[in-house]
Amino acid sequence: MASFYLENMMVCIILGFKALYMSLLFVAVTSSSATIPKVFDVQSYGAKGDGKTDNTNAFTNAWKDACAYNGRSRVYIPRGTFYLGGVTFKGPCSGKISFFIDGTLLAPSNNDDIKSDTWISFQYIDYLTITGSGIIDGQGKESWPHDECYKHDKCPLLAMNMGFDFVNNSRIKWITSRNSKAGHFNFFNVDHFNVTDVTITAPGDSPNTDGIKIAFSSNVQISNTHIGTGDDCIAILSGNTNFDIYNVTCGPGHGISVGSLGKSKEEKNVEGITVRDSVFTGTIAAVRIKTWESSASTIAISKIVYENIQMVDVESPIIIDQTYCPFPPCEKAGDSHIQVQDVTLKNIWGTSRSKVAVNLECSKSFPCKDIQLIDINLKNNGPGGPATALCENVKGSARGTMVPPSCLN
Repeated sequence: MASFYLENMMVCIILGFKALYMSLLFVAVTSSSATIPKVFDVQSYGAKGDGKTDNTNAFTNAWKDACAYNGRSRVYIPRGTFYLGGVTFKGPCSGKISFFIDGTLLAPSNNDDIKSDTWISFQYIDYLTITGSGIIDGQGKESWPHDECYKHDKCPLLAMNMGFDFVNNSRIKWITSRNSKAGHFNFFNVDHFNVTDVTITAPGDSPNTDGIKIAFSSNVQISNTHIGTGDDCIAILSGNTNFDIYNVTCGPGHGISVGSLGKSKEEKNVEGITVRDSVFTGTIAAVRIKTWESSASTIAISKIVYENIQMVDVESPIIIDQTYCPFPPCEKAGDSHIQVQDVTLKNIWGTSRSKVAVNLECSKSFPCKDIQLIDINLKNNGPGGPATALCENVKGSARGTMVPPSCLN
């Protein structure tokens, strides 16, 4: 009798373990199916990676199906060279969506064939990921000779490689952007956006090829990224707040700039920008704030930090320019009305190609205030003797190592 009860007990235990195992297996399978995205391969929609077939329709159709899918989805671009005309990918989407590029996306060499100011545009999307080992090739070489924006502001706009409008809680990782006709990545009205491990390249003499341009955005992180281009590595424009930019290498290029600002009446304040732990090599500028001299707007640039910055033969390592005039001669209709305040420049060292290594040229009507220089060590590698500092209309303080000697009172 005892053995009978023992056998029954063992059977119950085994059945219990089996039930528990099946339950755990069901949870694991369900969980797995919930986390693995459904793949929408552009080749299944007729895309050809031969470098000449226009794949715009195939990409658009793959996006529409992926965006409508009720769950995690992935638009997949395999290895190959996929020629793509101007295209816009719109949301909102039903779930989290990724755009996974393993191949090369090739723009039309003729800017007129894109018919837009942005070659590849993403709009009104939450939880978007752009990733993969692929390349976005803007084929800008043919268009650069026709860019006369450095002469006047009435020039026709060339297409940027990729743009994001009203895209939130999203990220770009690992992608390479090269030879854009104009800027590489443009962000407008994005929130909680992460750019990491991205490579951006164009020749140093390619006009207006900003690496990253951002306006009216918040909570942006840019890290572990290399940018070498013909204009600003990063241009932080109107209405931006709460940026953390770190481990960026910039060169060639015009530095990481706040501005230019003051050209438009619709501009908003810029606040809470940190640039840290970065290296500038052979750039025209590095630490840079620039506002138009005769500004149309009256806004503030505040709570700006540049910290732990290395300069390697930079032409103008530190510059605040409130007489910005990219299309000289400029008609002078008054001083800049942009208030630059609460700016900290800390632990900045290296070499300058010009004698004036620190140039703080602020507005007479709205002098810069609360400018802090802490541990600056910049040596002149060019002609003219030791590095110097120039200050106009600036109120602030300096402490720690100060090479060149501070010009602040």
